[in-house]
Amino acid sequence: MKNLAPILPIENWENYKQRPLVIAGPCSAETEKQVLQTAIEIAESKKVDIFRAGLWKPRTRPGTFEGVGSVGLPWLKRVKEETGLPVATEVANAKHAYEALKYGIDYIWIGARTAVNPFAVQEIADSLEGSNVGVMIKNPINPDLDLWMGGIERIRKAGISKIAAIHRGFSNYEKTQYRNIPHWQLAVELKQLMPDLPVICDPSHITGDSSLLYEVSQKAMDLNYEGLMIETHIDPEHALSDAAQQVTPNELKEILSRLIMRSPVSSDKGFLDVLGELRSQIDLFDDQLLNILEQRMNVAKTIAKYKKENNITILQTKRWTEIIKKSIAKGEQKGLSSEFIDTLFKAIHQESINHQTKIMNE
Repeated sequence: MKNLAPILPIENWENYKQRPLVIAGPCSAETEKQVLQTAIEIAESKKVDIFRAGLWKPRTRPGTFEGVGSVGLPWLKRVKEETGLPVATEVANAKHAYEALKYGIDYIWIGARTAVNPFAVQEIADSLEGSNVGVMIKNPINPDLDLWMGGIERIRKAGISKIAAIHRGFSNYEKTQYRNIPHWQLAVELKQLMPDLPVICDPSHITGDSSLLYEVSQKAMDLNYEGLMIETHIDPEHALSDAAQQVTPNELKEILSRLIMRSPVSSDKGFLDVLGELRSQIDLFDDQLLNILEQRMNVAKTIAKYKKENNITILQTKRWTEIIKKSIAKGEQKGLSSEFIDTLFKAIHQESINHQTKIMNE
């Protein structure tokens, strides 16, 4: 990525005080009074850095509240004037971006439904070229790290330097405790591949449930995320969109006050010595895991030879169902989640199929 604008570390963002950077405000701007009152109460807490409110709300199905649109831009401008907080809103196309720039919006974010479309992201990037606006890119709705990074790179190529990623979880057809599956490993990998990029967690959209916000926010802090975006409304129960995942300004203050902030580094020699020893043990176990997996694949290859000789299909559905069921039960007895065991064994099974397919087609 040559000739690209450098990404500013989050400590250089405007109004940033200390980790976590906190972005808060209603899912949707509904009325000027609602927006202003929420902003004033949020500002009084002294814990929020940026005020957010959605103006254009892309909904899954028509007929629901889809935002007030550009009518709400003067409301955000007034928030900025009366509270001093920088303001942010979501844009889904170039027209939205132009409107936001015209009203002096400090930060915009690109939502998950837009992030999945490179053409839309490129049009937004082109419309922002030469501006000083901060841009935050949410992960696309599907767990595709390259697509997420591609969106970030398109914005960066437009010369935007104040860039952050927002992790809001990924859509999933299966029922879980979360509205959107976190897939934490994808966000962690993004931090590894783009170490100068601030990553902000959106626990509101991950959980879809205000009672789980603290738990997910704390996990994000433990994973060394730089910030949080939490939907906050003066009257969540009567919110016109996503009521279940919003909190009041007082509830937000309570969540933030409970967060335990831990440092990613230490200069304590005793701690570092113990940590180094424990990590050596982890390395040893990882080597053993790889050796066992190699042995398992060798057995799978032998099975493939017998299947080929006897003209038997690779996949034995009944056998595979029994393996998963048995492994999940054993894993739970050992303190391992069913989600982890299911993901692990599906990956192992797919690798086994790959090896067997190669032998069957030789």
